[in-house]
Amino acid sequence: MPQFSIYRNPGRNRDIPFVVQIQSSRLERSMGRVVMPLVRRSASAPPDHPLTPHLHVEGEDVFANPFDLATVPATRLEAAVGVLSERDQDMIISALDELVSRA
Repeated sequence: MPQFSIYRNPGRNRDIPFVVQIQSSRLERSMGRVVMPLVRRSASAPPDHPLTPHLHVEGEDVFANPFDLATVPATRLEAAVGVLSERDQDMIISALDELVSRA
Protein backbone atom coordinates (compact mmCIF):
# COMPACT_ATOMS: atom_id res chain seq x y z
CA MET A 1 0.00 0.00 0.00
CA PRO A 2 2.28 2.77 -1.19
CA GLN A 3 1.77 6.40 -0.30
CA PHE A 4 -0.54 8.24 -2.73
CA SER A 5 -2.41 5.07 -3.71
CA ILE A 6 -6.04 5.75 -4.58
CA TYR A 7 -8.80 3.49 -3.24
CA ARG A 8 -12.54 3.36 -3.61
CA ASN A 9 -14.07 4.87 -0.49
CA PRO A 10 -14.83 2.05 1.97
CA GLY A 11 -17.40 4.32 3.64
CA ARG A 12 -20.99 5.08 2.71
CA ASN A 13 -20.78 8.70 1.56
CA ARG A 14 -21.60 8.67 -2.17
CA ASP A 15 -20.12 12.17 -2.56
CA ILE A 16 -16.70 10.69 -1.73
CA PRO A 17 -15.96 8.07 -4.39
CA PHE A 18 -12.26 7.74 -3.51
CA VAL A 19 -9.69 8.24 -0.78
CA VAL A 20 -5.96 8.69 -1.23
CA GLN A 21 -3.44 7.28 1.24
CA ILE A 22 -1.25 10.10 2.49
CA GLN A 23 0.51 8.10 5.19
CA SER A 24 4.15 7.40 4.45
CA SER A 25 4.99 3.94 3.16
CA ARG A 26 7.55 3.75 5.96
CA LEU A 27 4.63 3.19 8.34
CA GLU A 28 3.45 0.11 6.44
CA ARG A 29 3.29 -2.00 9.63
CA SER A 30 0.57 0.21 11.07
CA MET A 31 -2.88 -1.42 11.22
CA GLY A 32 -4.48 1.75 9.85
CA ARG A 33 -3.91 4.08 6.93
CA VAL A 34 -4.28 7.86 7.05
CA VAL A 35 -6.35 8.86 4.05
CA MET A 36 -7.68 12.07 2.51
CA PRO A 37 -11.13 12.03 0.92
CA LEU A 38 -11.48 12.85 -2.77
CA VAL A 39 -14.90 14.52 -3.01
CA ARG A 40 -17.03 14.80 -6.15
CA ARG A 41 -17.02 18.31 -7.52
CA SER A 42 -20.46 19.82 -7.77
CA ALA A 43 -21.93 23.29 -8.03
CA SER A 44 -20.90 23.82 -4.40
CA ALA A 45 -17.29 22.64 -4.89
CA PRO A 46 -14.64 24.99 -3.57
CA PRO A 47 -12.74 27.06 -6.11
CA ASP A 48 -9.45 25.58 -7.28
CA HIS A 49 -7.17 26.52 -4.38
CA PRO A 50 -3.92 25.04 -3.04
CA LEU A 51 -5.82 23.83 0.04
CA THR A 52 -8.41 21.89 -1.99
CA PRO A 53 -6.75 20.83 -5.25
CA HIS A 54 -8.93 19.63 -8.08
CA LEU A 55 -8.04 16.22 -9.51
CA HIS A 56 -9.36 13.80 -12.12
CA VAL A 57 -9.60 10.16 -10.98
CA GLU A 58 -11.18 7.26 -12.88
CA GLY A 59 -13.27 9.63 -15.00
CA GLU A 60 -14.47 11.61 -11.96
CA ASP A 61 -13.76 15.27 -11.26
CA VAL A 62 -12.94 15.46 -7.55
CA PHE A 63 -11.25 17.72 -5.06
CA ALA A 64 -9.02 16.70 -2.18
CA ASN A 65 -10.40 17.62 1.25
CA PRO A 66 -7.65 17.89 3.88
CA PHE A 67 -10.19 18.93 6.53
CA ASP A 68 -11.61 15.41 6.74
CA LEU A 69 -8.50 13.27 7.10
CA ALA A 70 -9.30 9.88 8.56
CA THR A 71 -7.64 6.67 9.64
CA VAL A 72 -9.07 3.59 7.96
CA PRO A 73 -8.15 0.02 8.91
CA ALA A 74 -5.85 -1.29 6.18
CA THR A 75 -8.09 -4.34 5.83
CA ARG A 76 -11.01 -2.12 4.70
CA LEU A 77 -9.08 -0.80 1.71
CA GLU A 78 -9.49 -3.00 -1.34
CA ALA A 79 -7.16 -3.06 -4.33
CA ALA A 80 -5.84 0.34 -5.34
CA VAL A 81 -7.42 1.82 -8.47
CA GLY A 82 -4.27 3.80 -9.17
CA VAL A 83 -1.57 6.05 -7.82
CA LEU A 84 -1.59 9.84 -8.05
CA SER A 85 0.71 11.36 -10.63
CA GLU A 86 3.76 13.17 -9.30
CA ARG A 87 2.10 16.50 -10.11
CA ASP A 88 -1.01 15.51 -8.11
CA GLN A 89 1.17 14.22 -5.27
CA ASP A 90 2.83 17.64 -5.12
CA MET A 91 -0.61 19.31 -4.93
CA ILE A 92 -1.62 17.04 -2.01
CA ILE A 93 1.61 17.83 -0.17
CA SER A 94 1.03 21.56 -0.77
CA ALA A 95 -2.51 21.23 0.61
CA LEU A 96 -1.17 19.55 3.76
CA ASP A 97 1.51 22.23 4.10
CA GLU A 98 -1.18 24.90 3.77
CA LEU A 99 -3.28 23.16 6.42
CA VAL A 100 -0.53 23.03 9.04
CA SER A 101 1.39 26.20 8.12
CA ARG A 102 2.32 28.48 11.01
CA ALA A 103 1.86 31.59 8.85
